[in-house]
Amino acid sequence: MKADQSPVLPGDGATDYARYMRLDALFDLQRPSAEMIHRDELLFQVVHQSTELWLKLAATELTEAVARVKAGDPAAAEALLGRATLAVRLVTDHLEMFRYLSPVDFQAMQPALGNGSGAESPGWRRIQSASRRLWQAFDDEVSARGTTVAALLPAIPGDSLHRLAEAMVEWDERVALWRARHYQVALRVGGHAPAGTPNSAANMLGKILGHRFFPDLWQARLCAVAADSSAVHPED
Repeated sequence: MKADQSPVLPGDGATDYARYMRLDALFDLQRPSAEMIHRDELLFQVVHQSTELWLKLAATELTEAVARVKAGDPAAAEALLGRATLAVRLVTDHLEMFRYLSPVDFQAMQPALGNGSGAESPGWRRIQSASRRLWQAFDDEVSARGTTVAALLPAIPGDSLHRLAEAMVEWDERVALWRARHYQVALRVGGHAPAGTPNSAANMLGKILGHRFFPDLWQARLCAVAADSSAVHPED
């Protein structure tokens, strides 16, 4: 431990930790108590602001993963995708905080939110764009190797492209789990009627529950299982 703990970094804050983390600016991002119309605005903002930070990290990792695939290094892309996947898992876990937000309290907060909607999240838009670019880079690499997506699944697990394909499925699944959890929160906290109910605000969330970024990978898994089943139980 250094004897002198005096800050040496530029910026505001009594310590270098506070200055590096920009804590003064960070804590100023939440509405002050005097402006809140409901005390749970702090909970709501902390969950969503931290979500945007994790999504920023996830999108950054996905973008770098795309670059690594294009450079012919799927092993590096797999590791980066794993980090992005964990970030989305943490985002999903954040939603558990809304267990403590009742529909009545949420409705009381609504005027403070204006016309804001989670559909406007720039983080999720970056995630969607990066996922599309990842698929394109992956598909190009598969073609360059003279193989197919379906041929990757029974491959030796040590094959880097096969492992990347599995990591992409894991990413897709983790995002799908977030969507499902978000949908349930909308029903429980938002007080929305289930998807399919006319004029329900949950209809949009319900429509995307089955969306996948990489449907070809999921289809290839189904085909692989069907082919294996046919081999084990051939027709007479």
